[in-house]
Amino acid sequence: MYQDIILDHYRKPHNRAGELEGTDAKVHHSNPLCGDEMDLRIRVVDDHLDAVVFDGDGCSISQASASAMTQAVTGRELDDVLDLSENFRMMMHGDDPERLDDLEDGIAFQGVAKFPVRVKCALLGWMAVKDAIETYRGGDAAHAVTHE
Repeated sequence: MYQDIILDHYRKPHNRAGELEGTDAKVHHSNPLCGDEMDLRIRVVDDHLDAVVFDGDGCSISQASASAMTQAVTGRELDDVLDLSENFRMMMHGDDPERLDDLEDGIAFQGVAKFPVRVKCALLGWMAVKDAIETYRGGDAAHAVTHE
C-alpha cells in the first residue's frame, strides 16, 4: 500500500510548479551525494502556510516525499509546520511518528528509515520547507542551502 502512495506522488506530484504568485520566501536545497535538487517557494498569510510549491530533479523518493509534504503542511500555522517537519525528520531516523495522522501520506515514507542512503532523499523537501519558514521569519526572501 505505502509503495503505491509513493509511486502515485512521484507520477502525479502535488504542488509541483516553478513559480508561486506572492512568494514570501524561496530556498534551494540539494543533496550532492545523489544529485537531488529542489527549489521550494512559500506564501504566508496570517502566520499560516498559505501555499507551498516545489520544482526540481531527483529520485522518486525525494520528489514523492516533497509532494506528500506539500499536502500535509499547506494551511497549517508556521510553528505547526516546523513541528511536523521535525516529527518527519525523527521518523526518518527510526523514531515512531508522534503525529501519524498529521503526516498524512508522509507516513508512507516510514520504511525509508531502513535505508540510510535514502533518508536524505526523503528529507529534502521537509527540510526545505523548514528553511523557507526560517528564511521568511529572518526577512531574507532568497536563500540557498545545500545539504550534504
